[in-house]
Amino acid sequence: MVRVYPDPVVSPASHAVMGETRLMRRLLLRIANVNPDSVTTHSDRVLYGSIGVFILLYFVYATAGGAAFVDASANYTHPWWQWLIGPLVAFGVIAYDRAVVGRVAINYNRLESADPDDLLRHPTLGLYAGRVCMALLFAVIITEPLMLARYQGEIDARLNEVHNQQISQIEENGAIATYDARLQELKKQSESEDGAVQALNRRAAEKRSDARKLYAQALADSEGDGVSRKAGCPAGGFCDTLVKRSRGLDVEAARLDKQAAALQKTQEAARTARTAEETDLTAKINEQRTANANAIRADAGFGARTKAMWYLVSTDFWGIGVFYVGIALLLVALDCAAVGLKVVSHGNAYERTEARIARGHEHEATIGYEQGLRDARRFVEATSRVMAESIGKASRDHDLNDIALERARTRLFETVTHAPLPPLPPIPLIERHPAATRRDTLRAEVGSQRFE
Repeated sequence: MVRVYPDPVVSPASHAVMGETRLMRRLLLRIANVNPDSVTTHSDRVLYGSIGVFILLYFVYATAGGAAFVDASANYTHPWWQWLIGPLVAFGVIAYDRAVVGRVAINYNRLESADPDDLLRHPTLGLYAGRVCMALLFAVIITEPLMLARYQGEIDARLNEVHNQQISQIEENGAIATYDARLQELKKQSESEDGAVQALNRRAAEKRSDARKLYAQALADSEGDGVSRKAGCPAGGFCDTLVKRSRGLDVEAARLDKQAAALQKTQEAARTARTAEETDLTAKINEQRTANANAIRADAGFGARTKAMWYLVSTDFWGIGVFYVGIALLLVALDCAAVGLKVVSHGNAYERTEARIARGHEHEATIGYEQGLRDARRFVEATSRVMAESIGKASRDHDLNDIALERARTRLFETVTHAPLPPLPPIPLIERHPAATRRDTLRAEVGSQRFE
């Protein structure tokens, strides 16, 4: 007894999921630029579906890398249009990848052959070598800005250190050093002049101090507490002598003050000029420092960051360099993944199916073209035959007209003269066509009919 098992019941939800899966699979195949109808095996579906996924991932990577490159080119000002340039770069590279992946190297020689070895041509290295060069180029243009963004903190710290070193070097060897040397020279001149005036003022102050001390001694002596032990300050006495010396020191101190004031007045013009020059030099130093700071801060673009990145990689390879190289190689592998899968899958079932279809169409077109050439030759031959027959018939009609005219002239002559027409000289005949009848033959036929 044969048992009949009922068909499994598939829910509408399962149908919807299966439909979405098929739609997604066809979408991935279209992204990989292959014909979904020619992908007949499971391995080819997995292969070209994976290529479609890699192309989508590369679109995201190229978009971010292109935007990062534009941002680096704009000195990291984060322009809004960087996200317009990134997709354009991604579309350009993906268009190249799709052209390489979707291209089937079909052999159009020996179209009538059914040998599988005649379906495909051997892959050329030029196309794939160009893609490898493009991958390396994009590794520099796209991968490097992404790596710079990844290590932005470390790079900023390195740039700050470099900028401080540059500022120190410029302060020591640049224009600021020249300005500062002249400023210090002017300050020394001012200090020298101030020192001369201060020396006079100091001497005046010392004399005044000595005068106060002598006057204090004279005052003590006048009170009986001095050396003489006598009260009062008689003329010519010790107290009077001290008072005179005190007054003399005050006069000398006043004279020194006048000399200091006169010296300071003579220095006023030079001091004013030096002050103006010092002010100008100070302004120039500040301007130069501002310009240097701006120039140094501006030296933080793509080139400076790349240099800082390589410094970090070279000085701390096992800390930063290993991760840098690993991420860079991973992104380059993502860049070449689609084309790499295409190279290793050469001669698969999809390519053979496409080759058979294309070779069949080419064979049919070749046969049709050859048949058209044969038909054209037959048409030309038939046309030339018809034209030759038409020319022959026209020539025969002309000869018949000539013979009829000759017979009419002969009959007219015989009717008028009642005598036979003398023989005519021979007429040169021209053979118009092989198919045309000669005039002498026609005349012979007409003559035989006449005598009869």
